[in-house]
Amino acid sequence: MQIKLIQSLAELDGLAAEWNELALQNHVVSPFLQLEFQRAWWHLKGGGEWKKTDLFILAGYGDSGELVGIAPLFRSGEEGSQKLLFIGSHEIADFLDIICAQSNLQTFISAIIDFLLRDANTQWESLDLWNLLAESKSIDTLQNISAERGLEFSNELLESSPIIALPKSFDDYLESLSGRDGKEMRRKLRKAARYPLPIDLEILGQNDDYEQGVNDFFALMAMEKHKAEFLQGEMREQMQSIGQAAFAGGWGQLAFLRVGEQRLAAYFNFDYANRIWAYNSGFNPEHSELSPGLLLTAKMVEWCIENGRETFDFMRGDEDYKYRVGGQDRYVQRVRISR
Repeated sequence: MQIKLIQSLAELDGLAAEWNELALQNHVVSPFLQLEFQRAWWHLKGGGEWKKTDLFILAGYGDSGELVGIAPLFRSGEEGSQKLLFIGSHEIADFLDIICAQSNLQTFISAIIDFLLRDANTQWESLDLWNLLAESKSIDTLQNISAERGLEFSNELLESSPIIALPKSFDDYLESLSGRDGKEMRRKLRKAARYPLPIDLEILGQNDDYEQGVNDFFALMAMEKHKAEFLQGEMREQMQSIGQAAFAGGWGQLAFLRVGEQRLAAYFNFDYANRIWAYNSGFNPEHSELSPGLLLTAKMVEWCIENGRETFDFMRGDEDYKYRVGGQDRYVQRVRISR
């Protein structure tokens, strides 16, 4: 297998036609591996999270010249060491990985490790790979190949990432909730049905008014103090860039809970690979008696079931509400490989 090092945006854009096709065949499906997201993240380096960086993408080509695998990496010289990390590391991209079909994964990982060890011009001290899903085939493969090449390998559990595997009907979903949580959810839904103002779910997709929608979304986010602090300076620009990229790619979604004419709560989602990935959220404490965040989640689950989505993915974070609406744990890990 031939490995090519890509270090310019022009070369990166040259992979556009093949990149996303390969990402859909990947052993782990993730919207964060789409070229649109990767390029948007690189434009602002995670909202200014990284400074001393250069692109370090490794692309693998088969005997017939076809693109077989991509290691979407960048190199950081911060903290006095040369690290290779996934593009997207590590705060605002929930699931990262090597892009390769499972049938080619071992061959590709072997090839990129050998390339890194063989090329005298490749300056690196460690691979620091954040936010791999625990079920990723890359983890065991990297561990085995590291042992064969005499490299140090370690991995650690980072945090939970709950999901809801969706049943065939909304009634089945409500039945699946634990006794207390199920009763509370039904009570909230009955209260919403009796509310003097109409309560509706509003979905904005690719052809809707994105600019107004995203401004309303950020306004709802900023009503929570820690999220208002998060949305400062370059980070707000980074989030806008990611939203624009997702909508341009056809997999961005804004979901609002409307009470009368007011947008009261919102999800910024990725509608990708037959599941909804809930990237971020915000809500207005007005009408708090409705529990608008919980009500929006219930209505999103109902929408997902009606529209044939298989999973509602809360992504990283173990907030209590995710479990009260049926979230089941899975985990992300960090892998480190050193010479």
